[in-house]
Amino acid sequence: MKSRIWSAAVPVVAALAGLLFATSAGAARGSDLRAGGTDLPGLIRSDTRTVEGKAAQAQALRRQVDGLTAQLAASDPELAQESARSARLAPLAGTEAVTGLSLRVELSDAGTGGRIPEGYTVDDVVVHQQDVQAVVNALWAAGAEAMTIQDQRVIATSAVRCVGNTLILQGRVYSPPYVITALGDPVTLRAGLDGDRAVSVYREYVDLVGLGYRVSEPGEVTMPAFTGEVNPRFARVDR
Repeated sequence: MKSRIWSAAVPVVAALAGLLFATSAGAARGSDLRAGGTDLPGLIRSDTRTVEGKAAQAQALRRQVDGLTAQLAASDPELAQESARSARLAPLAGTEAVTGLSLRVELSDAGTGGRIPEGYTVDDVVVHQQDVQAVVNALWAAGAEAMTIQDQRVIATSAVRCVGNTLILQGRVYSPPYVITALGDPVTLRAGLDGDRAVSVYREYVDLVGLGYRVSEPGEVTMPAFTGEVNPRFARVDR
């Protein structure tokens, strides 16, 4: 009986998992914002709605897969063992919500009122991809246990990309200010920011042209699970 149940359920789980992976991949990659037409803002809005819809579909499929897995694990010791192992690894992989003390960094464009300071260009008064990445890297290096950008959970392999003065993260588009929140000891995380060379360069421009840089301690926060695509090219699981 047990083997018949397993044989019947495996195709269902596999099909749902395959659809989940495909949907997550599409949501993570987004669409080509440069493809066809010249209405870039319209394309961005359209793609953002598409990503949000796919993300909701992926979450629904993930819940179905989790439910079927739990149901089968009740009668399959091997599956139960693997499920328990997966649950232990979830906090490290970022696929589980976490709560803890935090440090928050807010980056924003300079409030120049349309005037560029003499001797500088428009590129000097806006937040760039490398500025966001510098803060993210400094926080990871300082021992951050988890992180969000614009309240979206990210992991060590998450890509931060900018198009103009907007940020594209896991298929969604954001405008400044950019808010990065990291879980960990606030004192240690702040020291990591203060000692990072790339962040120091950004802070120089804060003084020179008025770029925004604000660090705060919001206390204990809860971060959602990472819902993007996890597909490392080079990885090994320690057994």
